Amino acid sequence: MKKFFETISNIWKIDELRNRIILTLGLLLVYRFGCQIVLPGIDSTQLAELASGTDSGIFGLLNAFTGGAFANASIFALGIMPYISASIVVQLMSIAIPYLQKLDKEGESGRKTKNQITRWLTIGICVVQAPAYLYGLEAFGVQDSAFVLGKGLDFMIPAVIILVTGCVFAMWLGEKITDKGIGNGISLLIMIGIIATMPQSFVQEFISRTVDNNGGLMFILIEIILWFLVILASILLVMATRQIPVQYARRTASGGYEKNVMGSRQYIPLKLNASGVMPIIFAQAIMFAPSLIGKTFNNTSAGQWMEVQFQDIFGLAYNLLFAFLIIVFTYFYTAITVPTNKMADDLKRSGGFIPGIRPGKETGDFLDKIMSLITLPGSVFLALLAVLPAVVLKLMDIQAGWAMFYGGTSLLIMVGVAIDTVQQVNAYLLNRHYDGLMKTGKNRKVA
Repeated sequence: MKKFFETISNIWKIDELRNRIILTLGLLLVYRFGCQIVLPGIDSTQLAELASGTDSGIFGLLNAFTGGAFANASIFALGIMPYISASIVVQLMSIAIPYLQKLDKEGESGRKTKNQITRWLTIGICVVQAPAYLYGLEAFGVQDSAFVLGKGLDFMIPAVIILVTGCVFAMWLGEKITDKGIGNGISLLIMIGIIATMPQSFVQEFISRTVDNNGGLMFILIEIILWFLVILASILLVMATRQIPVQYARRTASGGYEKNVMGSRQYIPLKLNASGVMPIIFAQAIMFAPSLIGKTFNNTSAGQWMEVQFQDIFGLAYNLLFAFLIIVFTYFYTAITVPTNKMADDLKRSGGFIPGIRPGKETGDFLDKIMSLITLPGSVFLALLAVLPAVVLKLMDIQAGWAMFYGGTSLLIMVGVAIDTVQQVNAYLLNRHYDGLMKTGKNRKVA
């Protein structure tokens, strides 16, 4: 405990880090406040049916991702998912469109142009999703009387503009957190929305076990222990690395043959899950499509089957497809985010080499092969953790809301984002101060 308070004290001593944390917390608070603001023209007292209709299933997951904004008919009801969908489309198009491939090679300027394309595509997706959300409220049991101004153009046009603006504002908040705060802003917005639903889910599970005599306090204790074990497994997945040994030629200033020695061995850490939580977010965004397609073609037997099967996030068909998409996106995202050829070129220019492997192309091929080998178990493990809530629900009869935190999208995003944020904080501490990270250490002296 003393070590923890020392770490907090060290964080507070660094002005830049303190300001970044305060800014991040402030922007997250703004986002949570916006999630409670109901769209103008909708009577908030008549949204009980909407809340009950989104407490489970795929729409319950969407509501969790938006931090309850979906069920509140909030100005942030669309959440940040349109931006995630736009990012997926742009990443996929980068494989086939030469212009986007050229942008990837242009460095910072290309990245800014690509981000701008993603933002415009996000607005386009919002323009389609906003009217669909408003007209879909009736399907969740929201009565016509809840629409104070009716469903005419005098309500629909301003409401669509507000929903689109809310999504763009949430996207801006995420980007500002990434640039000026701590952690990945988009992921933090998703995580804070998920955390907001956790207390209510646990209370519902506690009441089910104790008041309804469905296992009692002992079963609650077993669930908590199992939950901590799943968190531990998630942390191991996020932190696991394969270390590739590297050696560097070192020459002393005096020169001479005797002074030319091999440098001490170092390592290239290749992460078992190099793509982080992005495959889960990508896959989850895609998983909303099958049920919507089924609902569109529900006059056919195939459409009815898709609508029924893919609305149940704990069903067999849903989880099989979900696991498959996670594995595919893990390979895809790892391939575009881990440039093995560039790593090999940088290693060659710095005078380093992998023992037994020729520098240059052979090193790149070797690193690519290793990444392919370690990505397979990493992606499978990631997929297993993602579908674990369905297994726990069937075997232990846990409440659906609480089961979502046993692995799955919710827990993996929370763990992955939390670790990424803590690592960024640790980087600041390492640059300024050793204390708070290690049991022994001294202030780093600056020349």
